[in-house]
Amino acid sequence: MRGHCILSHGFESGPDATKVTALAEVAERLGWSHERPDYTDLDARSDLGRLGDVAARLQRLLERARPAAERGPLVLAGSSLGAWICGQVSLQVPVAGLFLMAPPVRMDSAYPLQAAPVPTSIIHGWDDELIPAADAVAWAQARRDRLLLVDDGHRLGEHVEASAEAFAALLQALAGKNPPDQ
Repeated sequence: MRGHCILSHGFESGPDATKVTALAEVAERLGWSHERPDYTDLDARSDLGRLGDVAARLQRLLERARPAAERGPLVLAGSSLGAWICGQVSLQVPVAGLFLMAPPVRMDSAYPLQAAPVPTSIIHGWDDELIPAADAVAWAQARRDRLLLVDDGHRLGEHVEASAEAFAALLQALAGKNPPDQ
């Protein structure tokens, strides 16, 4: 295996969602192991706020990411809230790269998106109704991240294949830096 990918679904989605399923297929095809944590039980915790139990989401990803990073190159990928937790976890666990779909660069002023300075690829919709494209552009520009803007909304439903292709490009670039053991 070239490395391991942890694919985090968005809020009120699930591990079998179309986008993370497409990313899992790409990872497998390119020789990366992968897993898709299930956060649906935490999203249902409306008693903790409009986004469920975000702290528990972070903890769940951390618990999976730490041992995975010890075994070899780790890539975190996520959609929306899943992208936000990937960024936060990348500050605590060594990762080879990040793939962020419709990342909420400012959930609110107290919780800006932060991420380790690693190769990062972002796909975002021009017509995202939750996170303005201009915010994603400014965040990516400051970091010099790869950014693909598409004619879509927050769910990126019309660009699942484009998301998969961008993820494949990131994994292929990282694989060039981390050749598999012979």
